[in-house]
Amino acid sequence: MKIGVISDTHIPFYTKTLPKAILNHFQGTDMILHAGDLVDMSTLHQLLKINKRVEAVAGNMDLPDVQALLPKKKIIVAGRYKIGLVHGWGPPKSLLDCIRAEFDKVDIIVFGHSHQPFNEERNGILFFNPGSATDQVSTRDSSIGILELNGIKKGKIIKL
Repeated sequence: MKIGVISDTHIPFYTKTLPKAILNHFQGTDMILHAGDLVDMSTLHQLLKINKRVEAVAGNMDLPDVQALLPKKKIIVAGRYKIGLVHGWGPPKSLLDCIRAEFDKVDIIVFGHSHQPFNEERNGILFFNPGSATDQVSTRDSSIGILELNGIKKGKIIKL
């Protein structure tokens, strides 16, 4: 199973639309996960043109209508894996502890908020942050991610 992962798009503040490179990287995925800070629903509609299965959560910068439509966290079953999807909050130093406390018995936690890519397994849980797909101010490179779940759980960060 191949899953496209994106977060912190902040559309229309950082850019008006998703970068075109995302279409190429997410083509042929089984689903797409968005870890919050879409800002408005146009981002979700753009992702649905790439893949019919898009799972998303609200982030701290999302407009009120987005926060009303999307949950703050959710669990997605992908094959034999349970994925916790959450945006995150607070300072980067305590981010992993905060998001870990949100889920019980998951294999992977996909999160955003920091705009910094993160791909590391700790105590049997893969923590995966694709970084920001559009921000080039607080980070050097915009990035997205791919999760490959074929007997093993493996994340890959893709610089745009």
